[in-house]
Amino acid sequence: MSGLFSALGSFWAWITYALDPLCGPVGLFSLFGSSSLVACGDTGWGDEIALGVKVTLTLALSTLPLGLLIGFFVALAMQSKDRTLRLAAGIYTTIFRGLPELLTLFIVYYGAQILIQSGLSAIGFEERIEINAFFAGMLALSVVFSSYCSEVLLSAFKAIPNGQYEAGDALGLHRGRTMLLIIVPQLVRIALPGLGNLWMNLLKDTALVSIIGLSDILRQTGVAAKVSKEAFFFYLLACILFLVLAVVSSGGLRLIERWARRSEVRR
Repeated sequence: MSGLFSALGSFWAWITYALDPLCGPVGLFSLFGSSSLVACGDTGWGDEIALGVKVTLTLALSTLPLGLLIGFFVALAMQSKDRTLRLAAGIYTTIFRGLPELLTLFIVYYGAQILIQSGLSAIGFEERIEINAFFAGMLALSVVFSSYCSEVLLSAFKAIPNGQYEAGDALGLHRGRTMLLIIVPQLVRIALPGLGNLWMNLLKDTALVSIIGLSDILRQTGVAAKVSKEAFFFYLLACILFLVLAVVSSGGLRLIERWARRSEVRR
């Protein structure tokens, strides 16, 4: 059985290498040869920068669903009949929309460590705990993303007529099923342009995690710039990589919007 898992692991590693757009057999960095600054392997910085791209994408894609989920519930709270829920949601969005993203990152990264350390000290555990930089970055970016996302979703909620809820009640659907089957599909279609803009902002905000030591695009190119003394080259490369991610995202978002509006086209 261990041999099977080893073979599967080797096969997956080969697939990952073969499909790597930067350091694979036909990857972009591989085309520059072994003598260039971005060569893959021991002679260049290609492997490190490729890792930075993977970390940036992984962080953004991990943050997106968490931020959407939090933002959805905050938007529900903002239109709730319960005054306490509306007040709490308003305070939440005001705080995280008002604070600079970098400051939010510091508060989450260092504040979470203090809270965890204090809780463990209360039960007699005195060993120093350090929170994972990826987790801290994901959590900080999620709360910032969700605070803006909630406003976009709230506007989308307001654009859906109350008759849609009444139609669900008339069909005998529970309010939760009405939300899932009738409201959410319309909500996604209406909110998609605004959410697309937030995704582009999220991609850019991932660069902030380099401050807390996460090996993203900006940190990897920054290290390469300091060691090689080719700051302009590597920071220009970082610009190009972020622009490529933005262009690919824009194309993907257009396809998603076209798919979401397919019912309108049929009519």
